[in-house]
Amino acid sequence: MLPKSDTRPKLRRASARSESPRFSRALLVETVPDRGLELLISADAAERALLAAQSGVVSVQSFEAGFHVRKQGGRGRFHVRGHLQARVAQMCGVSLEPFENEVSAVIDVAFAPPGRVSLDPPFSEDDPPDPIIDGQIDLGALAAEFLVLNLDPYPRKPGAVFQEADAHSNAEEQDSPFSVLLRR
Repeated sequence: MLPKSDTRPKLRRASARSESPRFSRALLVETVPDRGLELLISADAAERALLAAQSGVVSVQSFEAGFHVRKQGGRGRFHVRGHLQARVAQMCGVSLEPFENEVSAVIDVAFAPPGRVSLDPPFSEDDPPDPIIDGQIDLGALAAEFLVLNLDPYPRKPGAVFQEADAHSNAEEQDSPFSVLLRR
């Protein structure tokens, strides 16, 4: 008698064969039960360092995402909802000092097989489904994308204040050949 196949959800980390390393947790869509699936992913120290380098922050102290994955309709489509919670250190744009910042994001994305990625309802032109690649949805790459999308592009350390230099009180400018123009 043949053993039963293992139908538990399978999450795989990125393999060492990848061209460039990235944070990855690939879910085989065939393992998602009809009732849906709850998953929690987190990054270890090496993966957090990789995430920091790829997202342009000083460091990532914590990175965790919870997901609910469910089938959507009968055409091989899936709906992924979740929440990302991360703590990062960013460089202040004013003081150039690192400071910690919380990143929190709601994840809500539809997926479809590549041949079926269309704008059929229930998807709008603004939000077409992402493709399912090789029968997998990469929840790690999805969470990493939402980290980058939710970083403050102009981070400012609490209390940091930009002070504009006064052109009239700067001794270097007063000694310049153009200082005579300021006096007129």
